[in-house]
Amino acid sequence: MPEDELTALLTLNRIEGLGCIGAKYLYEQLGSAQEILRRRDHLKDIIPGIDTHILDALCDARYDSFIREELDFIEKHGIRCITLSDSDYPARMLDCNDAPLILFSLGNVNYNATRTVGIVGTRKATEYGRRMCHSFIRELHELCPDVTIVSGLAYGIDIESHKAALEAGFPTIGVLAHGLDMIYPSSHRPIAKQMLDEGGLVTEFMSRTIPLGHNFVRRNRIIAGLSDAVVVVESAAKSGSLITAEIAGSYNRECFAFPGSVGDPYSVGCNELIRDNRASLITSAMDFVTAMNWNDSKRKRKGIQKELFPDLTKEEETVYKRVSLKAQGVHISTLMTELNIPFPRLTTILFSLEMKGLIVQTPGSLCKPC
Repeated sequence: MPEDELTALLTLNRIEGLGCIGAKYLYEQLGSAQEILRRRDHLKDIIPGIDTHILDALCDARYDSFIREELDFIEKHGIRCITLSDSDYPARMLDCNDAPLILFSLGNVNYNATRTVGIVGTRKATEYGRRMCHSFIRELHELCPDVTIVSGLAYGIDIESHKAALEAGFPTIGVLAHGLDMIYPSSHRPIAKQMLDEGGLVTEFMSRTIPLGHNFVRRNRIIAGLSDAVVVVESAAKSGSLITAEIAGSYNRECFAFPGSVGDPYSVGCNELIRDNRASLITSAMDFVTAMNWNDSKRKRKGIQKELFPDLTKEEETVYKRVSLKAQGVHISTLMTELNIPFPRLTTILFSLEMKGLIVQTPGSLCKPC
């Protein structure tokens, strides 16, 4: 990425009042952060109704010593900066209207892995919760060894998820509520270091951002956005994991919860999610895999279907060839743009290819070859 564009993105990140939704909208309208700043005096003409406070902040935005220090920090620590226009930006998040313009990443992370599961829960995990977390991930690895585990590196279920993932051999991603210049809580630093080899750490926050309460809510939406499905292991009646589950539902992600004993304070949240049909009840990884249609047997049946339907139209062949280039999948918006096929027609083609056992469409509008 050109340094000028990264500088512009960091400058936009510094503007108070310019939320994720507004920033993403401006970026999509004008095509780059540099263009937003270059045309800041004329944004009112481009986007009628834009908040005057944002206009004032944009007009006052300037390159300063903080930005230079941030650029030096990024370079010194080998931080990977991923923007909305990059091919390795998490494709699952492209449809989220509050997706961040930039993500800061450390480690060996594939954000477009074939399958990702977010696992969240209470910070005060019980022995039951820890046991469920480890057994679920261990069994999941036996059933589907190509899964990436996403969580928030917090106390309780989060850190148990990361530990269990490392023990099972899964890549695991820790989503942070602060900058990459620290680890919170500090006691999780050894686990975070292990995660850099198989997975890594990601945040939307610049360095020197401390883990304030509202940052954790913003962090939770990234956990949900990176995941095909979110699993809640244990949750109190009021918990950040319930917020993650709610956000996952708004993103059309699948949501699952382990039930607990009636009256157990750290199972109230999960039981209510299940009762209110906001999450599907699971008691094992097999339940989860079956609900997600990730069974190997089903995948083999699709391979048989491929032989039964060898004939493709020219449009189907074009779309299939493009999808088959990436095992981790192609976002439907990318197909529309690259192949210049209208959305209604594209959905018809994708449905036909899926029925012929050539592709599969997953939560997050990803199209993957079988």
